[in-house]
Amino acid sequence: MKRRHFIQNLSIGAAALYANKLFTGIGRDSDPLAVQLYSVRDAVSKNLEGTLERLAGLGYKNIELYGYNGTFFGKTANEFKTILGNTGIKVLSSHHTTGIAMKGKGTLSDGWDKAVEDIHAIGAEYMVCAYLFANERTPEIYKSLPVMFEKAATASKAAGIQFAYHNHDFEFEKLGDTLAYDFLLTNTPADLVKMEMDLYWISKAGQDPIQYFEKYPGRFHLWHVKDMEAGTKAITEVGNGTIDFDRIFKARKKAGLKYWFVEQDSSKRDMFESLTISRDNLAKKSY
Repeated sequence: MKRRHFIQNLSIGAAALYANKLFTGIGRDSDPLAVQLYSVRDAVSKNLEGTLERLAGLGYKNIELYGYNGTFFGKTANEFKTILGNTGIKVLSSHHTTGIAMKGKGTLSDGWDKAVEDIHAIGAEYMVCAYLFANERTPEIYKSLPVMFEKAATASKAAGIQFAYHNHDFEFEKLGDTLAYDFLLTNTPADLVKMEMDLYWISKAGQDPIQYFEKYPGRFHLWHVKDMEAGTKAITEVGNGTIDFDRIFKARKKAGLKYWFVEQDSSKRDMFESLTISRDNLAKKSY
């Protein structure tokens, strides 16, 4: 074979190999996928380090934490940093609750300074108020949240960490003459309090993410990317449902998007199988 033809064939083979790696989700080190660790909470409860290793093997090398309670799944910050180093996992963000209804360390109202210190120690960039329990969704508590959020955000900002709020569907219920979600957006400082938009929950509530990006540009630094099954509206693998992610991702600059996380709260399959399906579907996209 002539040298020119050999080099051409070698280049074609290399291109095909790269395309195959992209399709299977392998070889994405320059742009690793991110996942909310809650998706694999059952596996975490049995084997934390093994779960992180498995996620990294699937291409999910960035994570968002859940469950900080003064420790990281029973580990100190230094112990957890060692596990992260062993597995090649980077923590981008961490979820927390208010501590109003469900008391506990590491919440916005109990042990927040220590939480900020620990989250900073592991190198994360965001701390997020993740959820309001049912008895926290009262007009009185909603109206108290801006002050709580600003206080928490000021403390996290001092450590170089951005504060954010993660929505479900209940925030799109009426609060006086507005929606609870809009109340939180308009009554918190735009620089201190960003939003982590859950694309499934806002869609299930019948709202359009794009309209919020246009109304509050730059506020939506983080997204949860999960899909909605046709008919049942159940959570399903990204790319297997009805949410138009192509349309939404076209507005990422208007939103102010910095990071997005695959999340699947529940599945009809083994969760790692579901995350593999989402990975493979996402590999066909240029998000």
